[in-house]
Amino acid sequence: MAQEFGGGFGRRSLLRGAAAGSGVLALPALTCAAPAQARSGRPSAEWGVQVGDVTTSSGLVWVRSDRPARMTVQTAATESFRGARTWHGPVIGAGTDFTGVTSLHGLPAGEQIHYRVLLADPDDPRRSGEPVTGTFRTAPDRRGERVRFHWSGDLAGQGWGINPDRGGYRIFEDMRRRDPDFFLCSGDNIYADNPILERVTLPDGRIWRNVTTEEKAKVAETLAEFRGAFRYNLLDTHLRRFHAQVPTITQWDDHEVHNNWYPGQLLDDDRYTVKDADVLAARSLRAFGEYFPIRTLRPDGGGTSRSSAAESGGGRVYRVVRHGPLLDVFVLDMRRYRNANSPGRQTDDPQGILGAEQLRWLKRELSRSRAVWKVIASDMPLGLVVPDGKTDFEAVAQGDPGAPLGRELQLAELLRHIKHERVTGTVWLTTDVHYTSAQHYAPERAAFQDFEPFWEFVSGPLSAGGFQALELDGTFGPAQPFIKAPDRANTSPAESPQYFGEIDIDGGSGELTVRLRQEGGEVLFSKVLQPGRVGQ
Repeated sequence: MAQEFGGGFGRRSLLRGAAAGSGVLALPALTCAAPAQARSGRPSAEWGVQVGDVTTSSGLVWVRSDRPARMTVQTAATESFRGARTWHGPVIGAGTDFTGVTSLHGLPAGEQIHYRVLLADPDDPRRSGEPVTGTFRTAPDRRGERVRFHWSGDLAGQGWGINPDRGGYRIFEDMRRRDPDFFLCSGDNIYADNPILERVTLPDGRIWRNVTTEEKAKVAETLAEFRGAFRYNLLDTHLRRFHAQVPTITQWDDHEVHNNWYPGQLLDDDRYTVKDADVLAARSLRAFGEYFPIRTLRPDGGGTSRSSAAESGGGRVYRVVRHGPLLDVFVLDMRRYRNANSPGRQTDDPQGILGAEQLRWLKRELSRSRAVWKVIASDMPLGLVVPDGKTDFEAVAQGDPGAPLGRELQLAELLRHIKHERVTGTVWLTTDVHYTSAQHYAPERAAFQDFEPFWEFVSGPLSAGGFQALELDGTFGPAQPFIKAPDRANTSPAESPQYFGEIDIDGGSGELTVRLRQEGGEVLFSKVLQPGRVGQ
């Protein structure tokens, strides 16, 4: 019976580590009531609201209830909700971990939308809880309006979770105050393979304290544990406030499942009883689709996979989100379709890191795009050498500066396509490596030269360990005019700054300005790019 209700946290998710300093975190209240008592109440949405994949006329509104409920959304032009429009959403229950998404369409372009979510007893609509409110801007449908967004990733990694002594995930407050149109999360939204302990001793003897939950006390293997990992971050008041104001475009990477995983992998990790990475990935994707509003994923888990239908994730992560005439965002999935990590010296590699179908899709959609700027949201860097053990490699580059081999062959094919199809305004954004840097790729410095110059910018983590800089692979001629990274592995957020990136596109000139920022908002590096060019 206890599984019948979301129940706030209940016994499965009892909070620990937040007693001292808890005044800085407005955590959702514990619900320890018996089921009969819970039934007598009204639905509650203490986990906040989110909006995702916003376009000029549409968006997806997300909520989580503490029990079965019917979801209704109202939208209006003002906070008074005068003349509100009503959207009837789904009945949400245990099948989606009490999460639900309602699709909005026919919205005015370039306008501030106020919304509120109401949850009601499915059998008695008069029994409704307190509405939860939020706001977002739709994308502009004309060139004259500025576009601003942020990107980063890597949250609660290496055991660095919500620390009440530091005020939790305060970097989200830094971003919220800059009022971006949306936030692009480049992956590693959770660290399913990194438990969160109550206390960690830092090298200088200080104590890092975490808010913890039962699900985050071990690696995630069951669907319930993956759900608990996604739910963990929503304990942070800064993140919930951020979600109520800033829409998201979200992708995933390896730590949503396990470090450096690939399809078909059998884990060599004694912490796991489930060794099949495909089974774990299906469960994670199911929870991922439940906890983020993503247009191409079904939160009910419909679709097929190797695991049972009840645990499978339907749909796909890769997609294009069109943000008006100035910007298209191409969200990649470099995880679900890749081949096995290897030394990467193959002379023929059609599967690569994207898979053949996703590569065809990306080439086609880039050629069709009429946006001034085409941001390619990559969950892994291109020219940074990311090792996986002593002989294998995790990303595209493999340390050989010569002609493309292995997964580099797919990148070469894509860059050749961009050049010969005259696709203008491409910029690559990523996270993954736990530091911030800027890479400029140019054919005159490269072993492979059939491409136009382009930029790749790295920013992160949001709350995870910092790591040393990685080597550059010379195949595509990268130069690195800026980098900031710690000098040792897994420096805590108390020792090393956390980072986010900012993109501003001027509505008049079309110029795109990239700023790499650190926690607190300080600008570390900036670059202005001109519109209408194949290469920069």
